[in-house]
Amino acid sequence: MFGSFGNSGFSSIPPVVKNLIIINVIMVLATWVASVTFKVDLVSILGLFYPGSSHFQPYQFVTHMFMHSPIYIKGGIFHVIFNMYALYMFGRVLEMVWGGKRFLIYYLATGLGAVALHTFVNYIIISGIQSSATAMLNTLSPETFAAFVTKHFPELYNTLYDTFLGAWYAAPQNMAYANAATEYTRQLIELKMNIPTVGASGAVFGVLLAFGMYFPNTQLMMLFIPFPIKAKYFVMGYGAIELYLGFAQPGSNIAHFAHLGGMLFGFILIKLWAHRRDKFY
Repeated sequence: MFGSFGNSGFSSIPPVVKNLIIINVIMVLATWVASVTFKVDLVSILGLFYPGSSHFQPYQFVTHMFMHSPIYIKGGIFHVIFNMYALYMFGRVLEMVWGGKRFLIYYLATGLGAVALHTFVNYIIISGIQSSATAMLNTLSPETFAAFVTKHFPELYNTLYDTFLGAWYAAPQNMAYANAATEYTRQLIELKMNIPTVGASGAVFGVLLAFGMYFPNTQLMMLFIPFPIKAKYFVMGYGAIELYLGFAQPGSNIAHFAHLGGMLFGFILIKLWAHRRDKFY
């Protein structure tokens, strides 16, 4: 995806970036082996869950950064390949400039900052769903339940209509349907809370931001852009796309605000460090 620059090859990777890549790859393989051999889902243990979820553990704020979508799930292998290749291409340059200690601090800080923003956005979304559910249950009817599902879980509306809601419309006074709607509402909110967040993307986007700030005029060659583009324009464009998608696709499986959080906290950290020489060409 990205044009190369400088020496390439695994032997040229500085130690922190090399070890980060190795750990991430090991965890991908461990997730696959645990699932196939022991029927254990490591994502459900080490992925980050919403703090209101029964699956949430504080250590997940760190461990989720070293997990990725399982390779046996469609698109899983591309998730880890993209992140590790971006870390290799841009992280190794930053580590050589900063040194291993500062790069590791930056990487972990942007990863934690990314998930902080992602969790905050999830809090706003889930709190809104809970408030909407409370209002709906106080005036429960087929119409109010249908409106609730359409607004917050549109991808499930057809299934619920075929299996439950259609029959309720035909017998709106039947309390069994009202009780079922209450239980469905609880399950839907729980389902929202039980979606795990995994991946190094937040920290990787922080790395992209840092590269764009330190090497703004470096020419990058992208597979999907037929001409060279300067790093600063690539970073700004990518950030704008993530911001748009974050608001346009709030229910997406991609944590767009985590990506933005990595870039935001990276920018703040770089400014706090206040390097005297902050551009390299």
